[in-house]
Amino acid sequence: MRNQLYKKEWGIFMSTMVFVNFPVSDVKRSTEFYEKLGFTKNEAFSNETSSSMVWDENFWIMLLSHDFYRQFINGKEIADAKTTSGTLVAFSLESADAVKKFAETAKQNGGNYYKVEMGIPEDQMFGLEVQDPDGNMLEPTWMSI
Repeated sequence: MRNQLYKKEWGIFMSTMVFVNFPVSDVKRSTEFYEKLGFTKNEAFSNETSSSMVWDENFWIMLLSHDFYRQFINGKEIADAKTTSGTLVAFSLESADAVKKFAETAKQNGGNYYKVEMGIPEDQMFGLEVQDPDGNMLEPTWMSI
């Protein structure tokens, strides 16, 4: 099972679900891209304007067409994520090799990645900056905690 994050509240561990919403220019292309990265499409919450992509029971990415996404941003403009950064979504993977495989899969399917050197040994922490075809940023990371 993939990593889970828990919040301790009143002595009880509770899991929190995270839904990241990305505006995408082509829902079908983006759905295929995320499926190749290992996400699973949840048909119950998907249609022609959005795809609900599930990593695990707590982490989902919602791929929204620009028209659908605009409904949630109250007149704001959608940033061009290829030239403007609005968010960087970091999440854990089980190993440095899994991070590398995730990034290579992205690159082979229309995305890209790069490494930021932070001076931390790879056997302690390893992450890469991964872009989807629309420029949305993911940061798969492994840490020896």
